[in-house]
Amino acid sequence: MRTSQVMSEADFRSLYRRLRDAAPGGGAGRGALGTITEAQVLAAVREVRSGRSVSLAAPVNTRVAPDDAEPAEHRLTAPEGGRPAASGLDFARDRFAMNVHGDMNSHLDALCHVIYDGTLYGGLPAADVLSPDGAGALSVELARDGIVGRGVLLDIPRLHGVPWLEPGSHVTADDLAAAEAEQGLRVGRGDILLVRVGHRLRREELGPWDVSGARAGLHPAAMEFLAEREVSVLGSDGNNDTGPSAVQGVAYPVHVLAVHAMGLHLLDYLRFEDLAPVCAQEGRWSFLCVIAPLRLPSATGSPVNPLAIL
Repeated sequence: MRTSQVMSEADFRSLYRRLRDAAPGGGAGRGALGTITEAQVLAAVREVRSGRSVSLAAPVNTRVAPDDAEPAEHRLTAPEGGRPAASGLDFARDRFAMNVHGDMNSHLDALCHVIYDGTLYGGLPAADVLSPDGAGALSVELARDGIVGRGVLLDIPRLHGVPWLEPGSHVTADDLAAAEAEQGLRVGRGDILLVRVGHRLRREELGPWDVSGARAGLHPAAMEFLAEREVSVLGSDGNNDTGPSAVQGVAYPVHVLAVHAMGLHLLDYLRFEDLAPVCAQEGRWSFLCVIAPLRLPSATGSPVNPLAIL
C-alpha cells in the first residue's frame, strides 16, 4: 500500500501495450469472460459448503450527497396519491431511474464503457459503435447469460491491520500477493477477483465525501498481477481507480487497462462489509459468485446485485 507512486504517461502507454497484447480475449468475443469455462463453473459450484448467500451490492442511493450529485430516482406511481383503494383489487407500482456510472451505486461496466484514443476494446472505432441510441457492440448484452464463477475476496485493509485504506492509497501487486498468501489461497484463471479497500465502511462511519478527487484504489502497475493470473472480472468497493490518478494525463488508468486493454468487465462500488466477516468466520475467501446484469442490449453498463454463495 502506497500513497504516492506516480507513473508517466509514456510508461503507462508501455504498460497498456503489454497488457493489451497479452490479453487472453485477443480483442474479440466476450473479452476476459472467455476465461471462464464450463468446468470452472462446476468447480465454483463446489465452493458452496455452508449454503450462506451474501449480497455484494450497496443499497441504491436516492439522496443527494457529496459523492452522488445525481442520485437514483424512485417514486410510487400507483395507487393514485399513494392511497390504496378501500375495497376491491388495486396495485402498487413504481418507477426507477439511475445514472449507472455514478460514484455511489453498485454497477457493472461493459466493454464499450471506456473510450481511449478514440477507440473501444479490440480497437473498434468508438464513433462507429456509439450513438445516442446506445452501443452497437460490446454492450452489457455480452453478459446477458450472467457471470458465474469462483469469486475471490482479497481484503487489503485486513492485511494492513486497519479498517479501511485512506483516500489516495494505492493497492499494489505486492499487496495483492501478500493478501493472497495471508488468506491462504491463490487467484487463478477465470476467477472473479474482488478487492476490498474499505471504501464503504469509511463512508458509513465517517460520512460521504467528494470521491472524484480522493479515493483508494488499485495502482495501474497492479494490473500486471491480474494479467498474470488471467482473471475474468475485477470488482472493488471503490471504483477500482485511485484518486488522484497515479498517471499524468490519464484520469482513470485502471479503467483503461482493465476494460480497454484487457477486456475485463469491472464492478464498481460494491459493498463487502457483510461478506468479509463471513469469510473470516468460515476461514475461506473463495466462493461461488453470481452476477446478473439487466438485459439492456445497447447499454454501457448495468446496476447489479452480485451474490456470494459460500
